[in-house]
Amino acid sequence: MQRVLITAGASGIGRELARAFTGAGARVGVVDIDGAALAALRAELPAVIAEICDLAELAQIERVIPRVIDTLGGLDVLINNAGIAGPTAPVDQVKPEVWDRVMRVNLGATFNVTRLAIPHLKESPAASIINMSSAAGRLGYPQRSAYATSKWGVVGFTKTLSMELGPLGIRANAILPGPVAGPRMERVLESRAATSGRTVEQERASAFTNQSLKFFTEASEIAALALFLASDAAKTISGQALPIDGDLHRSV
Repeated sequence: MQRVLITAGASGIGRELARAFTGAGARVGVVDIDGAALAALRAELPAVIAEICDLAELAQIERVIPRVIDTLGGLDVLINNAGIAGPTAPVDQVKPEVWDRVMRVNLGATFNVTRLAIPHLKESPAASIINMSSAAGRLGYPQRSAYATSKWGVVGFTKTLSMELGPLGIRANAILPGPVAGPRMERVLESRAATSGRTVEQERASAFTNQSLKFFTEASEIAALALFLASDAAKTISGQALPIDGDLHRSV
């Protein structure tokens, strides 16, 4: 039975990850800042170990992560899913303290959770780290400099982990989703429509001009990719940045 830790696993992509791995028979631990979402996840998946953790706070990470891993009885798969969007503004208008928070969560938490997990992953016969980056981590993203920079950093961190940990049999890969279908994407389209004066459907069509496949990725499809990457079927896949974005050409 795989033992899996998922950060920001109570909603969105993280919740789909928890569902997928639980459905595959894994023992799953989730940390998230949203207590209400964690309670809903516990109600849906009673076997999941769920704890509140603000991943912007090192003290909480160092207290909660080892406790969850101990409750899991060890660790085989780490999924660093936590990330925040950060500001939408030109570079010269981004406040340094806001930039720093994006880096603290998107890069700092990924580093710190991984740092604490590695000693346990070394004890696993088939360990895997999966880091959630973004299409912005290969294409850039105008007006979203902090987010894009952090997601490029996640890719570099992943490649370095693969090189350092490969001799120990630990794999590391990054997943780079594009736009994900769901309420959040609908709110983005509604906001764009309100700004442009166009309809939501016109904004949807405009978004699809940036990708070859004319539909958004489902969160469940991202979870299925993670499930594959953590399986023995992917035992020689490591150090890769894997887009799942309908062949996106631009991040806007």
